[in-house]
This record gives sequence, C-alpha cells and structure tokens, in this order.
Amino acid sequence: MCLSREEWGRVYRRRPTLPHIIRTPGARAKYSSDRYYCPFRDIQELVVAPTSTQAGPAARLEGILPDVEIAILEPLIEEIEQLKGERNAVILAHNYMTPDIYHGVADIKGDSLALARLASDTPADVIVMAGVHFMAETAKIVNPQKTVLIPDLEAGCSLAESITPQDIRLLRERYPGVPVVTYVNTSAEVKAESDICCTSGNAVQVVESLGVDRVMFLPDQYLGRWVATQTEVEIIVWEGSCMVHERFTGAELRVYRDTHPGIQIIAHPECPPDVLEEADFVGSTAGMIRWLKTERPRAVVMVTECSMSDNVAAELPETEFTQPCNLCPHMKRITMAGIRDALRDMRFEVLVDPEVAVRARLAVERMLEVKI
Repeated sequence: MCLSREEWGRVYRRRPTLPHIIRTPGARAKYSSDRYYCPFRDIQELVVAPTSTQAGPAARLEGILPDVEIAILEPLIEEIEQLKGERNAVILAHNYMTPDIYHGVADIKGDSLALARLASDTPADVIVMAGVHFMAETAKIVNPQKTVLIPDLEAGCSLAESITPQDIRLLRERYPGVPVVTYVNTSAEVKAESDICCTSGNAVQVVESLGVDRVMFLPDQYLGRWVATQTEVEIIVWEGSCMVHERFTGAELRVYRDTHPGIQIIAHPECPPDVLEEADFVGSTAGMIRWLKTERPRAVVMVTECSMSDNVAAELPETEFTQPCNLCPHMKRITMAGIRDALRDMRFEVLVDPEVAVRARLAVERMLEVKI
C-alpha cells in the first residue's frame, strides 16, 4: 500500500517527500504504553502571566536574568506595557521564546494548542504573536475580527514549508475517502485543505475522534510515527520534519546517561524514533512542563528547543537542567524590540484570505472541540 520512492518521485517532482503507512501492531510492541506516559488525557495547561500592575519588570525577571540586563531591558518593557494598554493588546508567547519575552512581557504563555485556545477567547483588540508565522495565522483564523501582528515576517517554520495545498489534493486522489489530520504547524492554505488540525498535545485524541480505521497525518513524520504507537488507527505519514528536533540523536542521549548517572530524559514527539527510545517521558511542551512539575527530577535533559529549558528552569530551581541545545532560528527572530515596534507602529499585520480562513477555521474549530 506504500508507493515506492520512484512512483512518488514521478508525482512529486518538486521534492522527494514521500508518504508512508505506519502499521501499528508491531510498533505498539516496540513502544509500550507502560514506557510512554500519554499526556493527552490531561487538560491542557494555559499559563497567564502577571500583568504590569501585579509585578514590575524587575520583579518578573529577578533571578532569571542578570541584574544589569534587567536594568537595560526595564525601559523597553515599560514602553511595551504602556503600548499594550493604549492598543488594548495582548502578547501570546510560545514556550520557545527567550526568557526576556517569556517572563518579561508575555500575557499568555503556552504551547501551540494552548495559544490556539486562548487566541479564541481573548477580549483584546490586538494580538501580538511572539511565535512563528503559522501561529499568528491560527490566531487570525479564530479571531477574524481582531488585528493580529507578528514582530518579524521572516519568522517561518521548516515544517510548515514541507507541504503545500497541492500536495494534499494529490494525496486525496491517491487515498480517496481517507481523512486528513494536519499538524497545526502548517500554513492557513494547508489547514483549509484538511479535515481537522491537531497539535502534539492532542494528536492522539484527534486521530481517534474521527472513528475511522486509517488517516493521513501531515506533515511531521516523527510525530505521526509516534501517534501510530499510541493508537490502533493506521497512520499514513508525510516525510516532513522539524529542523530543530530532527537533529537530536539517540547516541547523544546515551552519552548524557553515561556521563550523568540518574539523569532523566524527556523528549518532544517531533524527535526521531531513536531519540524517543532513549526517553523516560515523551510529550508535548505542555506535557513536559506538567511532568517536570509533578516528578520534580533532580536532573533532566529536555530534548526540544533549548529556550524552553531556560524558561522552565526559572520555575524549578531545584532541578538541574542539561541542555542539548538546538535553537530554532525562526523563533529567535522574535525580539523584545520587535514586539515594541509592532505595537508602536501596528506593523506586520497577519492577514488570511477570507475564503481560505473559513475553510481553515473549520479544521481548527474541529480540533478545539476534541476533548483531551
């Protein structure tokens, strides 16, 4: 049932991306539910940061950044807070933001699912997305009447760029009647071609909510393969991947275990299978945070974008964090000055074609209706 590389090469001349079918019975024997705790049964945690009236910049960043850096940032943070009030704006920050943004100016913090949920509920007139472009598009899709800004238009995503609407249309021709589950790390146009979206925090529930025997899971091959180990549903995956998570290897994690006896390893499911084999826990960014707060390990390696370790470490000073540091160059395009400029000049507004938005909104809303 899986096409050969040559067959797909004739269909997809633009890239060597191939779909694969993952058959779950053998995989389930390899990745037992006892080894991998499934975080998707828990309610997703939404983090609301203190406002400027509750804590000043120095108080919010104390113990996180050096005092001299806080002193330099304080005027900029105060300017951002003033602009937020004038614009009736809210800043949504992904877990991969740098600590100055995450702890200093963010109003809502979380993973992609949390931000999507909060974006649909905020009473603010203006949303500034401290994240990458697909996140800003998702905020606009669920809030068509609001102004959504992104501080840098070049903050893209390698995973989102791995698939196009045309790819999905061709896949539907190859697999007629098979639902398309699309990771939220995709463009609005791709979402519009999909039946339902998902994040790493609800992917298993989304797949199983469809009540079918097989689905197409796009575009992250590693998340799709991991989902296949958690469900009896047959998964057809696309060969996209995250440029940050695909660089981790199981071999480097074994070195950490050898050199740091007793260390715990937690990994994001966008990582390759050999990495997940070495992990003590696999979960979304929100799932990893919950696990850390519950288990309180003495020492841990977080196998994901390394700014997240910096942000979580501030809340868990008793845990020693070792960072196999892979930075996302797209996330790091978002800066404090860029946030200030976006609010001051109301620049880099994210717009989605209304017809595309209507169809994409259906896929996102179906995702948000799935119970986790």
